Amino acid sequence: MPSSIQIAHDFPPFIRVYNDDRVERLITIPHLPPSTDPITGIQTKDNRSRNQIPNLPPQNQPVDPPRKLPLIIYVHGGAFCVGSPLNVATQGFLTPLVSQTPAVAIAIGYRLAPEHPLPAAYHDCWDAFRWIASHASGAGPDPWINNYVDTSRVFLVGDSAGGNLVHYLAIQAGVNRTSLGIRGLILLHPFFTQKVPDKLIQYLYPGSSGSIDDPKLNPVSDPDLDKLCCSKVLIMVAENDSLKPRGVQYNEILKKSKWEGTIEFVENEDEDHVFFMLKPSSEKTMALFQTLISFIKQNSQI
Repeated sequence: MPSSIQIAHDFPPFIRVYNDDRVERLITIPHLPPSTDPITGIQTKDNRSRNQIPNLPPQNQPVDPPRKLPLIIYVHGGAFCVGSPLNVATQGFLTPLVSQTPAVAIAIGYRLAPEHPLPAAYHDCWDAFRWIASHASGAGPDPWINNYVDTSRVFLVGDSAGGNLVHYLAIQAGVNRTSLGIRGLILLHPFFTQKVPDKLIQYLYPGSSGSIDDPKLNPVSDPDLDKLCCSKVLIMVAENDSLKPRGVQYNEILKKSKWEGTIEFVENEDEDHVFFMLKPSSEKTMALFQTLISFIKQNSQI
């Protein structure tokens, strides 16, 4: 590296930014092209909207479903600056989930910071959500959604920063009275800011203080919290995760709000942040999947 090129910002384990504005992502996960899973038969495709929303959205469907199925709208984590709906980690998470539920899944892609500073990710996710909602009448632009999705049985699922983003979608869906029937919100080891400003978030979101006073970053500041669009919420935290207190706080804030739904709170003992992505074959990951599947099945009864 030329001596004139130096590190301007360093945020391990996520990104490193150099003084020539080049961004190095320290976490790289191989992409998986659209295909059919040889074990489950789950099919995937990459659908980019006519509105040019980036990476929108790969969809998974069981082969020859007997009837219309619940829809899982999934948003990946990665501190708003790494990750993709098209990588092997996302597909490795969604494939067993939809095959055992069964369900259709749409993984939303969003532009990554810092090249696209926050709140770009929020705007992209909301645009994607509205695109999905355009299928509620059964006459949307995507035939897979029209033919295979029951838009009255929808679940929002996100891990880490993705948990923050699906919370935002749940609030916006309530405020704007979505045409989709949101049955449940699932937050897996969610990221929300706390009182101490987060330096990474301050860098990725120049228009925010990076602390608790932004309703996008923390529900404690959200005047619309009672408009959460569903009646059931599942919150999971990991015992050894530094973000655990944020999931606990979310649970407490939601309980104290005027929102009238019910909460299921689960702690993954002896585990760290998003362990289910890092250890997809472990017994505790299998147990986590069974909890998710049970929650979706119980709350998607017709």
